[in-house]
Amino acid sequence: MASRLVLVIGDLFVPDRAPFKKLLTPGKIGQILCLGNLTDASTFDFLRGLAPDLQLVRGPFDLTNADHPTSTIPTNTPLSKVVAHGSLRIGLTHGHTIIPQADPDSLLIAARQMDVDVLLWAGTHKFEAYELEGKFFVNPGSATGAFSTGWGGGPGGGEDVIPSFCLMD
Repeated sequence: MASRLVLVIGDLFVPDRAPFKKLLTPGKIGQILCLGNLTDASTFDFLRGLAPDLQLVRGPFDLTNADHPTSTIPTNTPLSKVVAHGSLRIGLTHGHTIIPQADPDSLLIAARQMDVDVLLWAGTHKFEAYELEGKFFVNPGSATGAFSTGWGGGPGGGEDVIPSFCLMD
Protein backbone atom coordinates (compact mmCIF):
# COMPACT_ATOMS: atom_id res chain seq x y z
CA MET A 1 0.00 0.00 0.00
CA ALA A 2 1.69 3.22 -1.19
CA SER A 3 -0.28 5.57 1.02
CA ARG A 4 -1.00 4.92 4.68
CA LEU A 5 -4.16 7.03 4.59
CA VAL A 6 -7.31 5.02 5.28
CA LEU A 7 -10.71 6.45 4.38
CA VAL A 8 -13.62 5.37 6.61
CA ILE A 9 -16.95 6.09 4.97
CA GLY A 10 -20.54 4.94 5.32
CA ASP A 11 -24.25 5.61 4.93
CA LEU A 12 -23.86 7.08 1.44
CA PHE A 13 -27.53 6.85 0.33
CA VAL A 14 -27.84 9.98 -1.84
CA PRO A 15 -25.21 9.80 -4.62
CA ASP A 16 -26.11 13.14 -6.21
CA ARG A 17 -25.46 14.83 -2.85
CA ALA A 18 -21.89 13.61 -2.55
CA PRO A 19 -19.60 16.53 -1.61
CA PHE A 20 -16.90 14.07 -0.55
CA LYS A 21 -16.16 13.17 -4.18
CA LYS A 22 -14.64 16.63 -4.80
CA LEU A 23 -12.32 16.21 -1.82
CA LEU A 24 -10.90 12.83 -2.78
CA THR A 25 -8.52 12.06 -5.62
CA PRO A 26 -7.04 8.72 -6.72
CA GLY A 27 -3.53 7.96 -5.47
CA LYS A 28 -3.86 9.77 -2.12
CA ILE A 29 -5.63 7.01 -0.17
CA GLY A 30 -4.28 3.50 0.33
CA GLN A 31 -7.39 1.79 1.67
CA ILE A 32 -11.11 2.46 1.99
CA LEU A 33 -13.18 0.94 4.76
CA CYS A 34 -16.81 1.29 3.66
CA LEU A 35 -19.49 0.59 6.25
CA GLY A 36 -22.37 0.00 3.87
CA ASN A 37 -25.50 1.59 2.46
CA LEU A 38 -24.08 2.03 -1.00
CA THR A 39 -27.30 2.59 -2.88
CA ASP A 40 -25.87 2.93 -6.37
CA ALA A 41 -23.23 1.21 -8.46
CA SER A 42 -21.57 4.45 -9.63
CA THR A 43 -20.52 5.37 -6.07
CA PHE A 44 -19.17 1.83 -5.56
CA ASP A 45 -17.21 2.16 -8.81
CA PHE A 46 -15.92 5.60 -7.71
CA LEU A 47 -14.67 4.16 -4.40
CA ARG A 48 -13.12 1.16 -6.16
CA GLY A 49 -11.16 3.52 -8.43
CA LEU A 50 -10.09 5.78 -5.56
CA ALA A 51 -7.87 3.33 -3.68
CA PRO A 52 -6.21 0.00 -4.46
CA ASP A 53 -7.86 -1.69 -1.46
CA LEU A 54 -11.63 -1.38 -0.86
CA GLN A 55 -12.98 -3.26 2.16
CA LEU A 56 -16.76 -3.31 2.29
CA VAL A 57 -19.42 -4.55 4.71
CA ARG A 58 -23.11 -4.76 3.98
CA GLY A 59 -25.67 -2.24 5.21
CA PRO A 60 -29.43 -2.77 5.18
CA PHE A 61 -29.90 -0.67 2.03
CA ASP A 62 -27.03 -1.84 -0.17
CA LEU A 63 -27.92 -2.39 -3.79
CA THR A 64 -26.04 -5.56 -4.73
CA ASN A 65 -26.02 -7.38 -8.05
CA ALA A 66 -28.46 -9.89 -6.50
CA ASP A 67 -30.93 -7.02 -6.02
CA HIS A 68 -30.28 -5.30 -9.32
CA PRO A 69 -28.63 -7.05 -12.31
CA THR A 70 -26.61 -4.00 -13.42
CA SER A 71 -25.11 -3.31 -9.98
CA THR A 72 -21.41 -3.98 -9.53
CA ILE A 73 -21.63 -4.27 -5.72
CA PRO A 74 -20.79 -7.89 -4.80
CA THR A 75 -23.61 -10.15 -3.60
CA ASN A 76 -21.38 -11.88 -1.04
CA THR A 77 -20.56 -8.70 0.91
CA PRO A 78 -20.32 -9.71 4.60
CA LEU A 79 -22.19 -8.08 7.49
CA SER A 80 -18.90 -7.62 9.37
CA LYS A 81 -15.19 -8.21 8.88
CA VAL A 82 -11.82 -7.60 10.49
CA VAL A 83 -8.84 -5.97 8.79
CA ALA A 84 -5.34 -5.71 10.26
CA HIS A 85 -2.89 -2.84 10.11
CA GLY A 86 0.24 -4.29 11.65
CA SER A 87 -0.78 -5.48 15.10
CA LEU A 88 -3.87 -3.24 15.13
CA ARG A 89 -7.10 -5.13 14.44
CA ILE A 90 -9.98 -3.05 13.05
CA GLY A 91 -13.54 -4.36 12.99
CA LEU A 92 -16.07 -3.14 10.43
CA THR A 93 -19.85 -3.39 10.73
CA HIS A 94 -22.73 -1.27 9.55
CA GLY A 95 -24.29 -1.47 13.00
CA HIS A 96 -27.86 -2.38 12.09
CA THR A 97 -27.32 -5.85 13.59
CA ILE A 98 -26.19 -4.44 16.96
CA ILE A 99 -29.07 -4.16 19.44
CA PRO A 100 -29.66 -1.62 20.84
CA GLN A 101 -28.15 0.26 17.94
CA ALA A 102 -25.18 2.53 18.78
CA ASP A 103 -25.33 1.53 22.46
CA PRO A 104 -21.77 1.71 23.88
CA ASP A 105 -22.11 -1.54 25.86
CA SER A 106 -23.49 -3.40 22.83
CA LEU A 107 -20.68 -2.02 20.66
CA LEU A 108 -18.15 -3.12 23.30
CA ILE A 109 -19.61 -6.64 23.19
CA ALA A 110 -19.31 -6.64 19.38
CA ALA A 111 -15.69 -5.44 19.61
CA ARG A 112 -14.87 -8.22 22.07
CA GLN A 113 -16.59 -10.85 19.91
CA MET A 114 -14.60 -9.67 16.88
CA ASP A 115 -11.43 -9.43 19.01
CA VAL A 116 -10.58 -5.96 17.67
CA ASP A 117 -8.78 -2.89 19.00
CA VAL A 118 -10.90 -0.48 16.94
CA LEU A 119 -14.56 -0.92 15.98
CA LEU A 120 -15.94 1.09 13.07
CA TRP A 121 -19.72 1.19 12.82
CA ALA A 122 -22.41 3.17 11.02
CA GLY A 123 -26.17 3.55 10.96
CA THR A 124 -26.70 6.72 13.01
CA HIS A 125 -25.54 9.14 10.26
CA LYS A 126 -23.73 11.12 12.94
CA PHE A 127 -19.97 11.26 13.57
CA GLU A 128 -18.89 9.81 16.88
CA ALA A 129 -15.54 8.68 18.34
CA TYR A 130 -14.68 7.52 21.82
CA GLU A 131 -12.59 5.08 23.86
CA LEU A 132 -14.14 2.49 26.16
CA GLU A 133 -12.28 -0.14 28.19
CA GLY A 134 -9.15 0.10 26.06
CA LYS A 135 -10.94 -0.11 22.72
CA PHE A 136 -11.59 2.73 20.28
CA PHE A 137 -14.98 3.25 18.58
CA VAL A 138 -15.56 5.38 15.46
CA ASN A 139 -18.72 6.12 13.50
CA PRO A 140 -17.85 8.23 10.41
CA GLY A 141 -21.41 9.56 10.03
CA SER A 142 -23.10 9.90 6.64
CA ALA A 143 -20.83 10.85 3.75
CA THR A 144 -23.72 12.53 1.96
CA GLY A 145 -25.54 14.00 4.96
CA ALA A 146 -28.48 11.65 4.55
CA PHE A 147 -31.00 12.23 7.33
CA SER A 148 -32.03 9.50 9.71
CA THR A 149 -35.55 9.13 11.04
CA GLY A 150 -34.40 7.13 14.05
CA TRP A 151 -31.71 9.39 15.51
CA GLY A 152 -33.09 12.92 15.54
CA GLY A 153 -31.68 14.03 12.18
CA GLY A 154 -33.48 15.45 9.23
CA PRO A 155 -36.87 17.07 8.73
CA GLY A 156 -38.69 17.50 12.02
CA GLY A 157 -35.97 15.59 13.90
CA GLY A 158 -34.38 18.67 15.41
CA GLU A 159 -30.79 18.05 14.34
CA ASP A 160 -29.35 18.55 10.87
CA VAL A 161 -27.02 15.80 9.67
CA ILE A 162 -23.67 17.18 8.49
CA PRO A 163 -21.89 15.15 5.78
CA SER A 164 -18.81 13.50 7.27
CA PHE A 165 -16.20 10.79 6.84
CA CYS A 166 -12.91 9.93 8.57
CA LEU A 167 -9.33 9.74 7.40
CA MET A 168 -6.98 7.62 9.50
CA ASP A 169 -3.19 7.59 9.22
